[in-house]
Amino acid sequence: MTKQEVRQRILDVAIIPVVRARTAELAIAAAQAIEAGGIPIVEITMTVPCPMDVIAELSRSSGGRMLIGAGTVWDAETACQCLDAGAQFLVSPGFDLDMVQLANRAEKLVMAGALTPNEVRAAWRGGSDFVKIFPCGNAGGPSYIKALKAVLPQVEMVPTGGVTLANLASFLNAGASAVGIGSELVTSTALDRNDFAAITETARQFVAACKE
Repeated sequence: MTKQEVRQRILDVAIIPVVRARTAELAIAAAQAIEAGGIPIVEITMTVPCPMDVIAELSRSSGGRMLIGAGTVWDAETACQCLDAGAQFLVSPGFDLDMVQLANRAEKLVMAGALTPNEVRAAWRGGSDFVKIFPCGNAGGPSYIKALKAVLPQVEMVPTGGVTLANLASFLNAGASAVGIGSELVTSTALDRNDFAAITETARQFVAACKE
């Protein structure tokens, strides 16, 4: 999948599920449950044990159906390992120029994190394809995205942190290109109980909310 195809998939689906789990096996099962719920995108964070193995296994088993990214990527060395494992996009909570430049040289989509207007502008001008607004919920949620878009309308923003079923539409209406969703989708309760059917059902609800 080309970088442009990855970008278009993110824009079309508008939901990037963020998977954090205490074992690699749980992360894989959660990602598969998300796909079963109609979201063909997943971001595996570097906080998951053996994250490169998880990315590689999902890349192999999905047969190209799922767009697999790597999250919480803080430096170029880790980014390189993620791409070697099969990640098709990279996400960071902050802005690291070396990591962004590596992704651009590899022609892979990159989403650097930022919060303040200056940080957002720096990440965008530095070559980030999208800018992850994190932690957005703590900064004001949809109203904060609306305020940022008023002064930085050209920036493709992906708010993460605080996105719920109840406010998903508000984020998109405020100008978000897509949203990142973590514990509201892959809940600790579902993981503790191995209740992957619950994750699938929640994914379906987010898809329905996005379409509405």
